[in-house]
Amino acid sequence: MPVLKVSAADQYLIATGDTRLLEVWEALPEGLFPPFPPVELPGGLDGLLKRGGFAQTFFVGSEVLGLKFRSPRGHTIQAGGLTVKNVQGYDLVRPFVGSFGALGDVLEATLRLRPGRASVFVQRKGELAEPPHKPRFLWQALAHTCAYHFGHPLEVERFAQTFGGEEVRGTLDYTPLFPNGMGVGPGHLIDLRFSWADGGTRPPMPEAYQRLVEAI
Repeated sequence: MPVLKVSAADQYLIATGDTRLLEVWEALPEGLFPPFPPVELPGGLDGLLKRGGFAQTFFVGSEVLGLKFRSPRGHTIQAGGLTVKNVQGYDLVRPFVGSFGALGDVLEATLRLRPGRASVFVQRKGELAEPPHKPRFLWQALAHTCAYHFGHPLEVERFAQTFGGEEVRGTLDYTPLFPNGMGVGPGHLIDLRFSWADGGTRPPMPEAYQRLVEAI
């Protein structure tokens, strides 16, 4: 099983890069949530972190506590972790998240889990637009805008009432939309960051980021 450890008490999960996203969801105890909605996307956890997450309305890099990854030069690098220490050098977790593979491949990731007493998964017809009450996750799939939110029951109920639409039961698998891989470009899956395309490209790298890639 690619999910290596779940700590409900300390609210974190450790999994290998090849773990499917819905496998993470299946491994979670009730009342804890990962930093991505209950959908399947190409590349599992490795692909998700390379793309910088999906559909979140928060900075997903802060939800990744640690990474073990293999750099383009073949070096195995451990970045971050559960223990906060005073160390010299670069924090490579945040530059890695959203690097689109430029810094390498995820071997193992430690994710922060967030608590919630209630959750709701809803969709309504129409293009993506931010609602008055922002959910944790928001995206457009084909002709529908979808949202997933969790937290206090009253907060979740308030969001569901203002968002409207209909409840989505279970999970969604978007991998058939991307037989050639998931990248940036015109497509049928859109979040607040990008439109995602089958076989799409990655955004251009700034010069300073390119120097970091070459250094590791």
